[in-house]
Formats: sequence, structure tokens, C-alpha cells
Amino acid sequence: MNAIVKSPHQDIQSPVAGSQVIASSERKIWPLTGGVHPEENKHQSTSRPVSVPPLPETLVLPLSQHAGLPADPLIRVGDKVLKGQMIAKASGFVSAALHAPTSGTVTAIENRPIPHASGFYDLCIILETDGQEQWCQLAPVADYRQLSPAELVEKVRDAGISGMGGAGFPTAIKLAPGTAINTLIINGTECEPYITADDMLMREKADAVIQGAEILQYMLGARECLIGIEDNKPEAINAMRRAAAGKNIDIVVFPTIYPSGGEKQLIQILTGQEVPSGKLPADLGMVVQNVGTAVAVKDAIVDGKPLISRITTLTGDALAAPQNVDVLIGTLAQDLLQYAALKTSELSTLVFGGPMMGFTVDRMDIPVIKTSNCLIAATEDEFPAAPDAQACIRCGHCAEACPSSLLPQQLYWHARAENHEQLMHHNLFDCIECGACSFVCPSSIPLVQYYRASKGAIRTQEAKHTKSERSKQRYEDRLARLEQEKAEKEAKRKANAQRAAKLKAAKTAEQPGSNAKAEEDPIQAAIARAKARKAAAAAGNLERASARQVPDRPLSAKQKELKVQLSMAKAQAKKTERALAAAEASAELKGDRKDIEQLKSNLAMLNEQVSQLQQAFDENSQNSASKDSPEKPAKAAKPALSDNEKKRKVELAMAKAAFKKAERALAAAVESGSPDEQENTESFKQAVEACQANIKRLEAEASEPPAETAITPSADAKPSAKAKAPLTDKAKKLKIESAMANAAVKKLQRAIASAGEDEQDTLKQQLVAAEQKAAELKQALESLS
Repeated sequence: MNAIVKSPHQDIQSPVAGSQVIASSERKIWPLTGGVHPEENKHQSTSRPVSVPPLPETLVLPLSQHAGLPADPLIRVGDKVLKGQMIAKASGFVSAALHAPTSGTVTAIENRPIPHASGFYDLCIILETDGQEQWCQLAPVADYRQLSPAELVEKVRDAGISGMGGAGFPTAIKLAPGTAINTLIINGTECEPYITADDMLMREKADAVIQGAEILQYMLGARECLIGIEDNKPEAINAMRRAAAGKNIDIVVFPTIYPSGGEKQLIQILTGQEVPSGKLPADLGMVVQNVGTAVAVKDAIVDGKPLISRITTLTGDALAAPQNVDVLIGTLAQDLLQYAALKTSELSTLVFGGPMMGFTVDRMDIPVIKTSNCLIAATEDEFPAAPDAQACIRCGHCAEACPSSLLPQQLYWHARAENHEQLMHHNLFDCIECGACSFVCPSSIPLVQYYRASKGAIRTQEAKHTKSERSKQRYEDRLARLEQEKAEKEAKRKANAQRAAKLKAAKTAEQPGSNAKAEEDPIQAAIARAKARKAAAAAGNLERASARQVPDRPLSAKQKELKVQLSMAKAQAKKTERALAAAEASAELKGDRKDIEQLKSNLAMLNEQVSQLQQAFDENSQNSASKDSPEKPAKAAKPALSDNEKKRKVELAMAKAAFKKAERALAAAVESGSPDEQENTESFKQAVEACQANIKRLEAEASEPPAETAITPSADAKPSAKAKAPLTDKAKKLKIESAMANAAVKKLQRAIASAGEDEQDTLKQQLVAAEQKAAELKQALESLS
């Protein structure tokens, strides 16, 4: 037989090292794989009863106090809320509602620091308390057995209850597992050092724990209920045994070892069964709930109260009055530490949670949330700085201490190498991050930090892969949908073609005389129609070409007026024809022909108007032609130009073009008024004068044709037009000055349009002077010409 030793705390039995089965006088228990025995430090906070701190002025309520999606706010800034009122609803299946811990006014919904190892900020509801503690209307249940388990689960969901042991998983999900549950386990272990919240809860509210356990057992339909408690809590054990007397509930006491409070570890201790990797306790027919969760379920069902407060341990050597407090959710750490008489000068480290699985924070304006079971205000002697990590010496202590039977050393190497495949092969996600491996490591390697970082990287990678697969599936579904639509259209087209062929065949069979026409090749018929259209188009082109041989005469004002009226009348007639066709088609469907006669009358009137206008236009054209044709003399043939004359004509045209270009450049320079352009004005003036001199020379050469090419005009030829006299130097100068004056007028007009009211008067005076100068130059230029 195995050696048995007596526990010093109560009438239980515990094993010596190496024993395989541990027995008590009430129930057999099994040893935990691995585990460590850190210094407990629990007595500091159990010397005082649970107290209620003063109501704070402000509560900070994060929307994400649980595993899963954050809650969705139901209120707005400025709203007044009552105690227990739901202020945020669950946003998904894995989510939890949030309620107002007291009455007051919502002053903000903004990002605030939250309890997190990385110092994250998250969206929070800021509630300013009014001190009235006015409750909303509650809905307690007198006899929970009168409701179905599904109805009770909904009440738990609406109460916003999540796991109070630290994980924060929404309780309603665990109460509807979808499989048969045989055993309900209530976790009263609280194995982590310093934390005594569950211990004090069982001491002072044992009846509420038992009542909550009975409700949970009814909701799950479990045959048995086990409450596991470590043997270092004798007062809680006695209180729970008294409360459970005569109930279908077993109080199971076992030796203290860390981390016996883990879900899978507690199942192994109480039942001897191990939850396989990747499985849940529900797969073995078991559900584990914390004692604090049981009390919250009792409050929600029996009293109708949502989860708005919890018991939290305030401890550490930097506190003069360490204790447990029943604190409202959203109370800031600084308010609680002040209530526990914080010795600010001695505070070195502030820890949310326990020393093994908690995390340090560097500020005190962080709120207590549903999973905050402890605040440790430690001195430098109590929590000295961690030594620098050394190289792994492969001692194997971490593997011996691991309660999940993992290989922490191998996980460490693969985490450093970011070898995610090997991490998954070594069951990284079975690690409960209890910190036992880091606790026993002689090289002070922060193993748990490596595992947490690797888990986060793997989750991120899997999320990206899932998103990619979802996008790929959507793309493939779209291609399949398009192919299906294409196939449906093709099938519909073939069905329509077959139906049309059948109708044509039936129609042909009914008309025997049309066999020859039906047998005509449709391709040849199409070719013939194309040739006919081509011949008609060619004939039309010939007619238009012959019409173009007669020189067009300019239309008179009367002819232009008649032509416009004729075009408008034709357009109106075509519009009426289309309306008539649409009305006739609609009448065939609806049987309504009241508008058709009116449209026919309008069309006849328009056609008559078109005919009259066409006749008037034709008569006017004939009269004009008969008047103009006899009086117009034959146009004299132009003499052929020699090569030199052609060359001079081309040079003259190019010189005139250069002159116009120089004039435009000069006008633009004067108009712009910029300093750079003003410097180039003189060069532009010289260019204009040079172009004018070149034109004058070329015109003089052109006016004196060579003797051998001179042509003697005939007696009946018209005298040549009088040559335009060249401009004098004075006229050229006046012309340039006139262009510059006109450009200055335009520039002032634009300046007035964009100037303010205080500048417009001055600019208008300048404009009047510029316009007067331009007019004088124009008059002088006209007098010279």
C-alpha cells in the first residue's frame, strides 16, 4: 500500500512523494502531474473580513472584459443610467453584456488604459456616479425549477456573467455545451500565491455558493457536483461543508500544489481523467465553473441582479491594510489602493493578478474588471528585479514542473526560431501559461513570455490564412456563379432558337405556296440585299456629285428662314410618327386607342406643313437663280504664275505669318506686365519692325513682275484691283502703340474683376485713362490710313 500522511489543516489524507493514489475519508483523488510549491503569502489579506470601499466619483467600464468580441454600447454620452441597467449588449456568440454598477451619468465613451500585459488602450464607458445607488427594475425568479434550462441560460447571458476565475469566458456558452454533462465541478482551489478572493467568498457566502451550484447542476442536468478546495483553506472548507450538508454536492479536499486550479488539472485531480489535446472538458461530460461564477449565477437567477461587482484581493507589503473588498466593476486601482492605505514611497511594483500569471502595470488609473481577482502593491524587497536570462543548461526542471506534460525546453527553442510548425507539433496551445517552468528555471529564462508571443504570432498567421481562404472561396463561388449564369443563358438561347425553328416550320407547312421562298438560301439573300444597298448608295453618290458640279450660291435671308422652319417641321413630324407607332403598339396590348386618332391628325397637319415649306423654299430658290444667272459675267482665266512668282508669293505669306506671330508675342508681353516680359518688350518691338520691313520688300518685288512674264490685259478683261499702299514708319509705330494700349486695357479689366472693393476705384481710374489713350491712338491710325 502507498504511504499516507495526515494533513495538518483538517481531517484529510495526502501522499508522500512517489505515491500514485491519494485517498481521503470521503473520495478518492489523483495526483497532479508536475507542479510547484511557491511561497503562498495568503495570510496577509485574510485577517480582515470582506469590506465595501466608498463609492468612487468615476467608474471606467471597458467594453471588452471577457473573451471574445467586445460589447456594443446601448447608451450615448449624456444619458442617465440606473444601477443594474444594461449599457452594452453582447455583440456576438462569444461575448458578454455590460451593466451600470451604480446610477449616474455617462460623460464619455473613449479610449482608456485597460488591464493588459501590453498596456493597451480600449474603448470604455465613463460613468460619473450620482451617489443615489438607484436600482433599475429587477426580475428575480422565485423558483428556478419552474423555468427550463434554456430560459435560465438566457438570463445568465443577459446578466453579463463571464468566468470569474480569470479566463473570462462567457458563462452562458459553457452552460449550453450541446453534449450530455454528467459531472459539474466547482473550482474553489485558488492555488496562486497572494490571492484569497475565493477563500473569503467561501467563508462568508458559502450558502450562496451552494445555491449557485445547485442552479448550475439543474441547468446542465449533471448527476453529480464536486467542489474542489485545497487543504490550505480550513475555514472555507468547514463553511462549505456546513452549507452543503444534505445536498447532492461533494466537498473534495486535496493537497495544496500549484497549479491545481487549472481547469484540466482540477479534472485530473478529482476524477483521474485527462482532457486530450485539442479537446474540451465537455467532451468528457464535464463542466468546470469558479465559485465566484456560481455566486454570480445565483444573484442573476434568484435576485435578478446582473454582474456589477466582485471580490478582489488587495495585498502586498506596500499596503498598510491588505484585505479583500467587494468592489464595483470599473473602480480605478488608485481608489482601491488609497482605501487599503497605500504607502506610496514603498511601492515598487503594481501587479494585476497573482505573481505567477499576473502582469505588472506602470500606472494606477486602470479599472478593475470582471476578471480582476487581485491587486498586489509590492515593495522592491518583495518583488526584486528579475535577473538577466542566461543560456539554457538543459537541466530538465521545466519539463518536470509542467502540469500539462509538455516539453518547455523544446518549445523555447522553436519559439526563438519562430518555427510555428514544430510549436504546433509540440502542442504549444496546451500550455496554460501557469509560469511553473519559469519559476523553476535556474537560467531565469522568461519561458512563458516566449510562449505567449508565439501564440499571438500563430493566431495572427492563422487569421490571415483564414481571411485568404475566405477570399479564395468567394472568388471561386463567383466564377462558379458566372459559369452557371452563362450556361443558363446558352440553354435559354438554344431553347428560343428551337422554338423559333418549330414556329417557322409550322408556318411554312400552313402556306404551301411559299415553299420556293422558304427554300431560298438565307446567306445568298443577305448578299443580294447588300449588293442592292451598295448600288443604291453608288447612285446616290453620282447624283450628289452631279449636284456638286453646279456651284452653290449663297442663301438669301428668306431662304435661310424657310430652311430652318422646314427642318423644324420635319423633326416634329418624325417625333409624331414615333409617338404614333408607340401608341399603336400599346393599344394592341391594352386595348386603349383614344390617343391614336389625335396623333394621326397631328401627323397629317405636320406633313402638310412640311410640303408647303418645301414648295416655298423651292420657288424662292428658282427665283433667285433666274435673277442672278444672266447678269453674272464669265470669270476671266487667271494667268499662270512663273516659278519665281510662286516663290515670292510663298515668301510673302511666310513673312506675313511671322509678322502676326511677333505682334501676338508683343501684345502678350505688354498684357502680362511681369518684369521678365517687360524686359523682352523692346526685342519684340524690333522683331515686329523687322517683319514689317521684310513684308514691304517682298510686296515691292511682287508688284514689279519680270518683263518676259508680263501679260497684256485683254480689252474685255476687268481692271485689276488697286494695290494696297504700304504703311509708313509713323503708321507702323502707331499700330504697335495701339496694340499695346489695347492689351493694357484688357489687363486692367481683369484686375478690376479680381480686386477687392478698396482697390477697384484706383483701377477704374487707370482703366478710363487707358481706354482714352487706346481711342486716341486708334483715331490717329485711321487718319493716316
